[in-house]
Amino acid sequence: MSELERKRKSGWESINSEDLEKNIFEFSNDYMNYLNQAKTEREIISLSEKIIREHGFKSIDEYAELHPGDKVYFINRGKSMYIAVMGNKSLEEGINIIGAHADSPRLDLKPNPLVQEGEFAYLKTHYYGGIKKYQWTAIPLALHGVIVKENGEKITVSIGENEGEPVFTITDLLPHLAKEQQQKKLAEAINGENLSIVVGNRPDANDEKEKVKKYILKLLNKKYGITEEDFISSELEAVPAFKARTLGLDESLIAGYGQDDKVCVYTSLRAILEVENPDRTAVCLFSDKEEIGSMGNTGMESHVFDTFISELLNKAKINRPNLLDKVFCNSRMLSADVDAGADPLYAQVTDHNNAGLMGYGISINKYTGAGGKSNSSDANAEYVAFIRRIFNQNNIQYQLAELGKVDIGGGGTIAYILANKGVDVIDCGVPVLSMHAPYEVTSKFDVYTAYQAYKTFFMN
Repeated sequence: MSELERKRKSGWESINSEDLEKNIFEFSNDYMNYLNQAKTEREIISLSEKIIREHGFKSIDEYAELHPGDKVYFINRGKSMYIAVMGNKSLEEGINIIGAHADSPRLDLKPNPLVQEGEFAYLKTHYYGGIKKYQWTAIPLALHGVIVKENGEKITVSIGENEGEPVFTITDLLPHLAKEQQQKKLAEAINGENLSIVVGNRPDANDEKEKVKKYILKLLNKKYGITEEDFISSELEAVPAFKARTLGLDESLIAGYGQDDKVCVYTSLRAILEVENPDRTAVCLFSDKEEIGSMGNTGMESHVFDTFISELLNKAKINRPNLLDKVFCNSRMLSADVDAGADPLYAQVTDHNNAGLMGYGISINKYTGAGGKSNSSDANAEYVAFIRRIFNQNNIQYQLAELGKVDIGGGGTIAYILANKGVDVIDCGVPVLSMHAPYEVTSKFDVYTAYQAYKTFFMN
C-alpha cells in the first residue's frame, strides 16, 4: 500500500549529483549578493533593470511593434516593474504571469523626522507593514532612499552598509531598569512612537538651542546640500544593516533581511532571463505596497499593470474593445509570495501535515486568508491539477501548505487581485522562518527549487 501514499522527504535527500549541489550553492551565492545590493523596493527595481537590460530586454517605449520573442519591460515610478517575453501564441489566448512584491517590512521616516530629545538627535519613524516592534531595537540599522529637492533634483541616500560608514540604532532599556517594561505584553513593551533612530550626540558650539539637531543639519547640508524642509519630499527607509549570509554548519540555509518577498523576486527574475520563444507570453511583475494592502499607484490594486498589458496588445497590433478582459480570463498566474516555514520551536501554531517544511521544496498555498478562508482567492481544483502536473513532469519538488492552524491567524498576498480580473491564480513561494523579522531564514534547496518551478511555469 506504500505506493498509494504521498511521501514527504527533504529535498537534500534527493540530490543525486555533485553538479546539482554545486548549482544550488552557486545560485544561493548569487541570490545573497542580490539581497546585499538591494534592500528597498527602489533598489530592487533599479538593480533588476540593470540585469534585464544586460540580457537583451528593452523598455516598451523602445518598441514600435512587438513580435514573438521580443523582450520588453516597463517601470512604474521606480517602485514596481513589469517584464514580458512575447510568446508565439496570440496574447488573446492568455499569458503566464508570475507576480512577486519588492517591498518588505521596515521603518519609514516621518515627514518631519529630525528632533532633539535631551542630548540626542533622533529621526522619528513610522513602521511599515507588520512587524514585532521589539525586534527593531538594539540592532544596527542603515538608511536608504531618496530626497527630492523643491527644484526636482533627486538625491540617492545609502548610509550604513559599507565598512567605515556610520550605522544607526534604536535604544532599549537595560534589564536592570526594565522591570515595568518586562511586565507588559510583548506587543506593548515597545511603543511605536519610541522607534526613534539615534543619529547624533554632538552639540554645535555656535548655537544656543537644540545644538545636537543643528549640528546634524549642518552635516546633512554639507554632504547632500539639503535643508530640514527637504525631508518633506523624501522617502527614507531604515532597514537592518545586516548582510545576507550562509547559515548553519552544513551551509544549507540563508539568513538575511527582506527575503519576504525578495526571494521570490530574485528567483522569478532569474527564471524569466532564461525564457526564449515561449508558446504563451511570459510576464514577470514586481509590485509595491503589498505589505500594507497593495494600495496606491505602485501597488497591485492600481490599473498600471492593466495599462502595460494593453500596451502589449497595442504594439502587437491586435487590440480591440474588451480584449484585455479576455486576455486575463485566459491567463494563469503564480502569486510568488513566501510561505510560513514550520518552526519546531513553535510547533503549536502549525498543522505539521499541512505546513511548509524547510528544505522540502517550494510551497503551494491553495488559499491564504484567515479563519474561514477570509479574503482568499482559493484556487480551483482544475488549476491545482495543472500546476501539479507540470511540476511532476519536470521533477519540481513541491509541497502543499497552509499558513498556520485554522484559528491561529493568517495572511494575504496579491493573488486575489489578479483572481478578481479572471486570472487562474495560486500562491507559490519559498518557506521562511522568522518572517517579517529583521533577519529571516530560507533553505538554499527551496530557493533553487523556486527558480526551477518558475522557469517551468513560464514555459508551459
